[in-house]
Amino acid sequence: MPLIAPSGLAFVSGSKFPQWTGDLLVGALRDQMLVRLELDGEKIVREERLLQGLVGRTRDVRMGPDGLVYLLTDGAEGALLRLEPVKP
Repeated sequence: MPLIAPSGLAFVSGSKFPQWTGDLLVGALRDQMLVRLELDGEKIVREERLLQGLVGRTRDVRMGPDGLVYLLTDGAEGALLRLEPVKP
């Protein structure tokens, strides 16, 4: 993975994002995105870049008790964002 200036990370758990369970979400300050790292044990086997350029610098990433993903962004228009799974 190229340098992204990581800030905040969370392991995905719960039933809201079953396809991501066990993956690692990493906030990226430099490239202003969220990175999902698919793991096989301790090895990264896939990287997916999410929300690139859409929400600004991701300062922190957390799993909420409701099973959803929460992002904290910084800057003048900083926000607390909640990610929900896409409904079919």
